Amino acid sequence: MNNRRVPRTLAAASAALLTLGAAACSDSQADADPQRVDVVAAFYPLQFLTQQIGGDTVTVSNLVKPGAEPHDIELSPSQVGDVAGAELIVYLKGFQPQVDDAVQQNSADRAFDVATVEPLLDATGDDHDHGHEGEAGHEGEAGHEGEGEAGHEGEAGTTDPHLWLDPTRLATVGDQLADRLAQADPEHADGYTARAKDLRTKLEQLDAEFTAGLKTCQRREIVVSHTAFGYLTTRYQLEQIGITGLSPEHEPSPQRLAEVIEEAKEHQATTIFFETLVSPKVAETIAAQVGAETAVLDPLEGLSADNGEDYFSVMRTNLANLQKALGCS
Repeated sequence: MNNRRVPRTLAAASAALLTLGAAACSDSQADADPQRVDVVAAFYPLQFLTQQIGGDTVTVSNLVKPGAEPHDIELSPSQVGDVAGAELIVYLKGFQPQVDDAVQQNSADRAFDVATVEPLLDATGDDHDHGHEGEAGHEGEAGHEGEGEAGHEGEAGTTDPHLWLDPTRLATVGDQLADRLAQADPEHADGYTARAKDLRTKLEQLDAEFTAGLKTCQRREIVVSHTAFGYLTTRYQLEQIGITGLSPEHEPSPQRLAEVIEEAKEHQATTIFFETLVSPKVAETIAAQVGAETAVLDPLEGLSADNGEDYFSVMRTNLANLQKALGCS
């Protein structure tokens, strides 16, 4: 028997006790391949990253189903069991409170918090420690000011969790994830490193496409349904005008709607962006007031459906929509 699999058996037994029997071991755990690393990803971009780097030596389950909003996920007992029994949990501390709780109670020693790889931007789109300036780097920096507050709008020191919208940052997270997978599965370490390198090449190509595609545009301002795009706008020298803040569930006040309408007119916006997982009604209301159209700009917190789309295809659709909205040549 592979010695690497012994902790998994102990973890599964602990899960049954810690979750009061209801989360003893979900069907996905019972059916897991003992020759693969059992990984739980908290939401889609982390699932995508793990699958790309893990290849056929990992089994990855996503806590959020396609079409579901990930921010305020409520874990079922079986999902808590999945977290407790996994060999590695890939999550972003502060983004999903119930996931944070499940990790802290059951599997903190087997968790990889991607927010510790690089300093997060603050909620205004500025680097939280003023050291990133839109470039990839700071690889391996553990901890950052405000850690654990990502996505909690209205709190002092609020940080923006949507780091995956900067492909260069996602590549750096991928490098660190490869190291964590190698710790869990040393015999396949070379494969994780090689796949992370290949993924970095693809992400750097995507970054080059965005840089070239958004270099020369008539406008630099985008009106968005919530301010999820700080990493994208920082990287590509754009400005986001958010109808709401970091949380897509918040309803904008009449005063905020009036402000956005005036800003959209001032910048001669032709497009008001909404998201696939959020109602377009507010965006449609503003578009009607300013004589603009609406279009999707996807923050990729989750896929809207299991239809063959992935991170790369959605990001390239985002680029095409931005180029049209901003009048890029």
